[in-house]
Amino acid sequence: MNNLRGIYTIWYRDIIRFWRDRMRLVGAITLPLLFLFVFGPGLSTRMGLLGPGIDFAKFIFPGIIGMTVLMSSFMAGVSVVWDREYGFLREVLVAPISRVSVVIGKALGAATVALLQGMIIMLFAPLIGISLSVGTMLALLPLMFLLAISMGSLGVLLATYIRSIEAFQAVMQMLMFPMVFLSGVFFPLEGLPSWMDVLVKLNPATYGIAPIRQVVLGVPPEFSVLGHTMTLWENITVVAVVGTVVILMAMWSFGHQE
Repeated sequence: MNNLRGIYTIWYRDIIRFWRDRMRLVGAITLPLLFLFVFGPGLSTRMGLLGPGIDFAKFIFPGIIGMTVLMSSFMAGVSVVWDREYGFLREVLVAPISRVSVVIGKALGAATVALLQGMIIMLFAPLIGISLSVGTMLALLPLMFLLAISMGSLGVLLATYIRSIEAFQAVMQMLMFPMVFLSGVFFPLEGLPSWMDVLVKLNPATYGIAPIRQVVLGVPPEFSVLGHTMTLWENITVVAVVGTVVILMAMWSFGHQE
């Protein structure tokens, strides 16, 4: 019971911190909207149609949702480093709850915040000519949450090895931007140079963006691995396996914190 209460308390604290920091919300959605309404329409005429009735702005919209979720959830590590620097983490570690509960609470808090931000981006779909039914939106929520919990766990894992906010931000940018740009957010995944194709297939975010695009646009599977075309459920399985491995590693690493 103490562990469940601990998970809830840590999750609730992260939600409250997000809700009270309105500038964080504004900043989190400004970059995705910039890409969506400036970058997308600006290149639509040059890129042409990327499918039946799908222009570049529509093509990147699901990717922008995934990018928002990825970037926001990855920030879970920042709160861990922040709590360590200001002494709150030490108080949590001596509390009568397991350290596994701390990791789960942090990952769930980051995933919930990321999910809320992704839902905000979804509201802009009609402005670029995409109609999202209630069923489509309900189908998107677990996909977004799965990507968020996986990337949030990765952020927590990295935070167990990093001692300063400045260092974490540097590492975060070094990892996050390549993950975003090599995940198919801004370009189709077929016909890439061989070196880029390898990086794209090794990127776990690729398998999180692809099912979101399939559900939003109703397009068929868009890429293959070793000659096998990845289905919706296979992409979901990859993200789930990666997320499970990462959160277990984060639990193990957090358990050895001093």
